[in-house]
Amino acid sequence: MDPLPQPTRARGMYLLPNLFTTAGLFSGFYAIIAASNGEFVSAAIAVFVAALMDGVDGRVARLTGTSSEFGVQYDSLADLVSFGMAPALVMYHWSLSALKLDGEIIGRVGWAVAFLYAACAALRLARFNTQVGTVDKRWFVGLASPAAAGLMMSFVWAFADGKLEWTGEQLRYVALGVTIVAALLMVSRIRFWSFKGSGKGGAKADRIPFLLVVLVPVVIAVLVIDLPRTLCAIGVLYALSGPVMWALQRRGRREPAA
Repeated sequence: MDPLPQPTRARGMYLLPNLFTTAGLFSGFYAIIAASNGEFVSAAIAVFVAALMDGVDGRVARLTGTSSEFGVQYDSLADLVSFGMAPALVMYHWSLSALKLDGEIIGRVGWAVAFLYAACAALRLARFNTQVGTVDKRWFVGLASPAAAGLMMSFVWAFADGKLEWTGEQLRYVALGVTIVAALLMVSRIRFWSFKGSGKGGAKADRIPFLLVVLVPVVIAVLVIDLPRTLCAIGVLYALSGPVMWALQRRGRREPAA
């Protein structure tokens, strides 16, 4: 008796999450091209689109039951381009390259720091891949690479759209600081809230605080008023949340019990 033909539907379903991953990879690649042409607002927006695609591809894979080792590795490589190379090069073309105006040595610091960011993003992604399934899903250990890229690109977008008087050249030392901080936070051991539930078992595992749900329409309303500046403020506050929480915890451990 001839064996029954294998269904082909699964193969098509496996293609779907990888299409979103490819879209994210294209967005990151486009950001690099746009930045090299001086289109910095378009470049920053492209990185945010890549972040959106990065969130969608994983959810699609889980909803359709099409997660695979290939998809995981492909997603990681795409993230390195979109959240490692692209933000580093956008920031370099927009601001860090202007450090050469202060001397040859300082100019080298600009591209060296851009490389530092890209390298830290690669290290962050590699560490994340080795820790999947072993860490508390409530927290990211180190600033997640999409969040670091969001901080970088929201900073660029907030000043590159022409609504503020400062240019990338004028803000080159601020950009240098932002890039270094984002890079070091990615490879740090500081924990950041992942917004992925309580971490407790049972039906309540994926619930989030009701206050966060209430804040969502407030954030959306503010985003509509001034999108780039609001995104920049959110990025800064989220990046600060980890070190502040770490400092408070250390202070609490040092204080003697009453």
